[in-house]
Amino acid sequence: MFSDLLPLAINELVLCIVIIFVAYVIKGLSGFGSGLVAIPLLAFFLPLPFIVPVLALLSYTGTVYQSFTYRSDVVWRDLWPLLPFSLAGITIALWLLVNADVTVLTFMLGIFIFGYAVYSLLPHEIKSGSRWWAVAAGSFAGLIGALFGTGGPFYVLYLKMRQVTKQQFRATITMIFLVDGGARMTGYFYSDLFTNRMVMLALVLLPVLILAMYVGQHLHIKINDRRFNQVVSALLLISGLSLAIKSIYLMV
Repeated sequence: MFSDLLPLAINELVLCIVIIFVAYVIKGLSGFGSGLVAIPLLAFFLPLPFIVPVLALLSYTGTVYQSFTYRSDVVWRDLWPLLPFSLAGITIALWLLVNADVTVLTFMLGIFIFGYAVYSLLPHEIKSGSRWWAVAAGSFAGLIGALFGTGGPFYVLYLKMRQVTKQQFRATITMIFLVDGGARMTGYFYSDLFTNRMVMLALVLLPVLILAMYVGQHLHIKINDRRFNQVVSALLLISGLSLAIKSIYLMV
């Protein structure tokens, strides 16, 4: 009966566990990235409307823990301007999930993330930006995050422009996801996007998340700022390419 509640064969479940473990080691390390890694890979054998709510449930569990742990390092003055625009983007995304074909949009997102990742890996001076960038960053992050579970790059762009430290970055982006994720899950619930199978799979993967977060948090203290920025950029590079390839496959 337990197996009937999971929409996965044994080999798919094992692969799912491996992907989730890697994704949440990265989340424990950087404060974000679980969706960036997991969504494109899981989408090769699970439908996107199923994956995104499951990852929302899992990510929020880890986010609640991280936001409590790192709350003293949150840069609130850079966080508050993001929130109203993030919520607006989420509202639009919930409508699009029901009414729009998002394949082309997914491809464009992948190209954008990939292009930015290439740019960020090249040697250049990181320029600062004003809090007005929160309008674009929050709107796109809320929209893309609710559609694909990958809104993190826009928050990353904004916080990099604000030139926060490694500790402040991890704490602030975690607190952003606490509010953003809560709004997304509320929207999924009222849009009837959650199912019993989603909840069951999330419960099965929860111990994997806990172990992976523990590993990631211990790796975090051993990585300097330069290496941390390289990890973030490499993460964006991989996820962007994966999203673009997946979109081309769907369009052919």
